[in-house]
Amino acid sequence: MKSPHRIRIITNNPLVVTVLSEYYTIEYYEGIGYRDILVKVRDLVYSGYELLTHPLAGSVKPNETMFKSIVVGTDMKAVEIEHCNLMMNAIITCDKFKPRNVTYSDYHIKDFQLIDYTLLCGALDFDAIAGLSKANINSY
Repeated sequence: MKSPHRIRIITNNPLVVTVLSEYYTIEYYEGIGYRDILVKVRDLVYSGYELLTHPLAGSVKPNETMFKSIVVGTDMKAVEIEHCNLMMNAIITCDKFKPRNVTYSDYHIKDFQLIDYTLLCGALDFDAIAGLSKANINSY
């Protein structure tokens, strides 16, 4: 992964903000859904920002979680058609999954935040456990 100064994280996950904002530039979008994050990243990629993590990383289906974090570059470059296609296909894939009309408990919401955070940390080569410890987060 590139230097923390050359990337930014697009997320709707408050855990990512709590733990990683000290180390990375984060664009946090409170209250928007998984698909909305994909659209925001698609728009950035279409504008020439480099896509640095796969938009559908992990085995959690888009309708099984509400949290998503994606890493993009901080510098505009030439538009990469492969990245545009990847984002377009990610949104199409997301749309194939029917939304679940489920109300999740706080416990489950924290689990979904943790899954997204852990996947992101793997891509960033960031120690997820140490980050949680340093942020003094004991409820995960």
